[in-house]
Amino acid sequence: MDKLNNILFTHSYFLRFDPKQWSLGLPYAPLGTLYAAAMMRGNGYSVSLCDTMFTTGPEAVLPSIHQQQPGFFVLYDDGFNYLTKMCLTNMREAAFAMCKMAKENGCTVIVSSSDSTDRYAQYLNEGADFVIIGEAEQTLLELVNALKNSGDHQNINGLAYLKDGSPHKTLGRPVLKDLDSLPLPAWDLVDIKPYRDSWMKNAGYFSVNMSTTRGCPFKCNWCAKPIYGNRYNSRSPQHVVAELLLLKQLFNMDHVWFCDDIFGLKPDWAVEFARLVEKENLHFRYKIQSRADLLLEEETVHALAVSGCENAWIGAESGSQKILDAMDKGITVEQISIATKLMKEQGIKPSFFIQFGYPGEMKEDIDLTINMINSLLPYEIGISISYPLPGTKFYEKVKADLVKKTNWTDSDEMALMFSNTFAPAYYKQLHKYVHQNYHAHLAKYNLKKFINDPLRSNLKLLKKAASVVYHIPAMFIAMKKLKQLEKIA
Repeated sequence: MDKLNNILFTHSYFLRFDPKQWSLGLPYAPLGTLYAAAMMRGNGYSVSLCDTMFTTGPEAVLPSIHQQQPGFFVLYDDGFNYLTKMCLTNMREAAFAMCKMAKENGCTVIVSSSDSTDRYAQYLNEGADFVIIGEAEQTLLELVNALKNSGDHQNINGLAYLKDGSPHKTLGRPVLKDLDSLPLPAWDLVDIKPYRDSWMKNAGYFSVNMSTTRGCPFKCNWCAKPIYGNRYNSRSPQHVVAELLLLKQLFNMDHVWFCDDIFGLKPDWAVEFARLVEKENLHFRYKIQSRADLLLEEETVHALAVSGCENAWIGAESGSQKILDAMDKGITVEQISIATKLMKEQGIKPSFFIQFGYPGEMKEDIDLTINMINSLLPYEIGISISYPLPGTKFYEKVKADLVKKTNWTDSDEMALMFSNTFAPAYYKQLHKYVHQNYHAHLAKYNLKKFINDPLRSNLKLLKKAASVVYHIPAMFIAMKKLKQLEKIA
């Protein structure tokens, strides 16, 4: 086989290197990688995948390199997954190691990821021949075609490479507008069994990931968008349903995570999607990410519910309007409340992303956020500490403080990396306290339901109610430790 027609794809997310996610055991396949592989295969290239998700380390790529003898080694991370967007140092070091191994084995090394877009010079110095900047499928195709034929790549947009020993960037590439023109992801390259087994063991059902959009038009000043930027482009509902039918046929999944930054933003998209799901007699459950201000219309929320949406995550972030405004979030605390109640009325479980430690946040702002959680009682909460990423106004505001550390090692590190109202240890304990506080209030709510109507209660509700015995004492212990740290600050 012609080596220059042979491409080995991989990615740098190793589940074992992220202890929290390894413990949860709910992994998703590298969707962005599968899109790129499908694009190259559709243009005549022989493609293979070394999926590092369950492997023990970067050396796992060596057998694939030796077996496939690729001309091109493409380390292409999943730009749809927030875990890869976080640019964790464990994964970065693994990426560097894989680049060097591939280079030593005679491959041309091409990298595409959120981290390499921000740190292209570092990746080029660690073995990458080319780093693709931004949305990558078209750039990858043009680059490989050029290297295979003429070797002239200097006029290809969206590239970084070494020129005369120094990093050089070409002009940026506009994002793709017609997402329906892309081939469906190359799902056949993935060994789906370990994914299914892990989901069934840890959740009791099997979930796969899908993307219906790219980009986000909103301007939250802490949110990095190195791949798809501020432009928002959407697949048609018809195209999405066609992929759902394929996935049902291939995997018979129970559940889908629509991993878009914003699901169903276009007017009437959710309504048409619901109509097509019903028409095709599709039965599945799904979760989405959205915004409070997009979930205020009953027709939209109802359409989500009838098409199978069971869980909607919204970036609530804070119960303080002052902090929401400082973030340029563009929503109000009142909208969070209205959207939450409307979702509950329609049978959708509202879940909150919460962020502590944004500059200017004081104790009273933290209390407002805790009170919001306790009063609205979302289905789940995901708590993070403000995390500065290059390319954001927030990063520019705090970058002078980022001397010793600029990224977390893994997704559960929760380290505050800049000076703030309280010391870093306070925010780590705050994370623990808010979780215990939330679960204590949830347990009290379920206990009240059980007492008010014991005959209609089931074992699951009883267990939730009984957990009050654990969570209330745990909450007070966590609160005591937090108050001690508050005094130190």
